[in-house]
Amino acid sequence: MRKKSFKLHILACVALTVAMTGCTDLKEQVIDEVLGSNNSNPENALAAAYGQLGDGTFVDHGNVFALQEYSTDEALLPTRGSDWGDGGVWRAVHEFTWAPDNSVVTNTWNALNAGITKSLTAISAINGKADFANKKLFLAEAKGLLDFYTFHTLDMYGQAPYRDPADVNAPATVRKAADAIDELIKDVEAILPDLANLKEQNTHNGRFTKQAAYALLADMYLNRAVFKDRYAASFKFDEAAVGGTGTDMDKVIEYTSKLINDPAFHLESNYFKNFDISNTGAPELIFVVVQQINTLRNSDNDFAYMSMERNQKPSPANRGTNASCITPEFYSTWDNNHDDPRFSRHYQYADGTWFMNDGTDVSVPATSIVPNSASLPWFHFNRGLLAGQQYGPKLLPNGTFEMTTDGRIKVSKLTCEKNTSLPMDFTPELKFDNPVQSVFTQAQINQGVRVFKFEFDPERDNSSSNVDIPLYRLGGMYCMRAEAYFRKNQGDLALADLNKLRTTRTREALYNNAPGKELTTLTEQGLYNETGYEMYWEMYRRKAAIRFGKFDLAGTAKPASQPYRRIYPIPQSTMDATKIYTQNDKY
Repeated sequence: MRKKSFKLHILACVALTVAMTGCTDLKEQVIDEVLGSNNSNPENALAAAYGQLGDGTFVDHGNVFALQEYSTDEALLPTRGSDWGDGGVWRAVHEFTWAPDNSVVTNTWNALNAGITKSLTAISAINGKADFANKKLFLAEAKGLLDFYTFHTLDMYGQAPYRDPADVNAPATVRKAADAIDELIKDVEAILPDLANLKEQNTHNGRFTKQAAYALLADMYLNRAVFKDRYAASFKFDEAAVGGTGTDMDKVIEYTSKLINDPAFHLESNYFKNFDISNTGAPELIFVVVQQINTLRNSDNDFAYMSMERNQKPSPANRGTNASCITPEFYSTWDNNHDDPRFSRHYQYADGTWFMNDGTDVSVPATSIVPNSASLPWFHFNRGLLAGQQYGPKLLPNGTFEMTTDGRIKVSKLTCEKNTSLPMDFTPELKFDNPVQSVFTQAQINQGVRVFKFEFDPERDNSSSNVDIPLYRLGGMYCMRAEAYFRKNQGDLALADLNKLRTTRTREALYNNAPGKELTTLTEQGLYNETGYEMYWEMYRRKAAIRFGKFDLAGTAKPASQPYRRIYPIPQSTMDATKIYTQNDKY
């Protein structure tokens, strides 16, 4: 799909994120595609609301990703020697020692609040202009974005700010999760008639379409029981749905089925294509953060960059940062399932060379070139979960890759950049000197299985990417529906959905394009494992862990925790600035 980009400078009266009071000149640089043929204020305001999705909020490892993933067994960011100490803020999220002054907690709150604020501003701007061609559509999208940002804020903090966009003098109020979840569901269901279907009215999957709304509704219904009673020993998933027709799980099935049965979507046989540089408009992606490497749009490479070691270099101009990894607990869930097509995938070069990453590689062709570069050779690492000794190109002192005499990229056994005597051996085990603190010495920085799920984009620098970040995709809808079926004691239907995912995904030609293997039985633990296989590294794990009763359990560098940790505190800076919030329990 062709994308039109506009540089939009916006002057808006915006209530800032802490107190949501006052009027501030907001000069935003944002881009949206086909939001209209002119730069009128409603379009600019809506573009700003969309822009906040990618302004760190859902694409930087340190915002929503950090709180949804680093707090679970799927990810942690330990201190590695001299790197990633940062006052312990990253470790605190995994060790469950965060407090209201934790900067990750604060920054995520501020980013989501900015999304709420910009969405409210867009609603006000659209309502304030006389009728124009796309008024109903833009208003529905702005309301949908408001509900999306609010849902995530309620999920992680239990509270979210709100102000009536129709009244400039309206006071700031606070929505509480237990009641607001029903309000959000009603809001989204009410705007459905005014939303466009995907690809109609010049929309694409970076816009809040009917299909994005169906996915959000399924997500809200799946988690409604948690929102209703956050600290419960168990959750009531069979409560009557909003409006009284069916149960919450019936609604999950209804809305996910609309997407699963929609011919506009289909599952990718190559699972990792969903996370490629070229994934724009991919048939599994329902709602995404559109990313582009240019001077007008913010973009982020973090989901690929954070796991890659500093001596893993996709080009002579790029490297990783040796940060995030997974826990032994999550890795062990894959036991006897390493042949699952979602576990890993080898890269094949155009001349047929496979990168095996097992010590047998001698060289790969240098014919793959970094886009828009001065002929920089592009080395492609394998995808998925990377464990064991790693191999790849070495960078020479002159800043070029070491090459073979016949002009190919030489493949060598790699060592860690910050400790060149230490083999780059990504071990499933994490051996901390203090078991309850995720701190590695410089001699231990190689530890941890790494996640190469998202393709590293080497086009410009280490921090920019063309990869569109999925917020909702079809594989997730199958997981949601399977869980809803399971909670309704329809295990056969749950099994069928999971097997659809398993058998549609295929391995690479190196393994004869073999499909994944079917399950024959399904337990609750098995269902939880399957959601991990499909959705790892996609900001899904924390919500699932809470629903399945796993979040409070002890794990690597994580003690058994109390239910109050299921939500984060309202940041201390916000509590100091306004009296409208009540701090969450035990914070």
